[in-house]
Amino acid sequence: MTNAALIDPFAEIERLRAEIEQLRLRAETAEAAADHDVLTPTLNRRGFVAAMKGAMAFSQRHETPAVLLYLDLDGFKGVNDRLGHAAGDAALVHVAGLMKANLRESDAVGRLGGDEFGLLMLNAGLDEGREKARRLATALEAEPFVWEGEEAGLGGSFGVRAYAGHTDPEVWLAEADAAMWVRKKGR
Repeated sequence: MTNAALIDPFAEIERLRAEIEQLRLRAETAEAAADHDVLTPTLNRRGFVAAMKGAMAFSQRHETPAVLLYLDLDGFKGVNDRLGHAAGDAALVHVAGLMKANLRESDAVGRLGGDEFGLLMLNAGLDEGREKARRLATALEAEPFVWEGEEAGLGGSFGVRAYAGHTDPEVWLAEADAAMWVRKKGR
């Protein structure tokens, strides 16, 4: 009798099912990691753009408003230069947490790169976006970043852009980024 004849076919099927389930869970974990920032509790740029595409399709189909906020941190370079890169990383985590704590569950937050964040709000227009930007700027001032007992002031410049039938999320991001730069230079 060969070894193949000794294998219980039902046990082998169960082993294969367990292996498939393990592989499925690993694939789900890898897919989720591909859309999330490795440092902060936010989406990465890829995940944020995907959220934008979904919001754009929803807004288009249901004729509902959406607004995009683009945040560039003010004072971040000083944190890195004065307190070191570990402090800079911790500052980004602090800001991301602050953003998430001050948004609705249905909103999306993404770290777009460096010290820039995107905030996407469905069922909200330009006025709500501007008000949210004001509140978030106030929250940044009210809850300063502290590293090893030293307070490091971080502010933010926000660009706010309402959804206007955009078909390309990169164009919408570029418009919000440009609005942020106008605001930053106006200070």
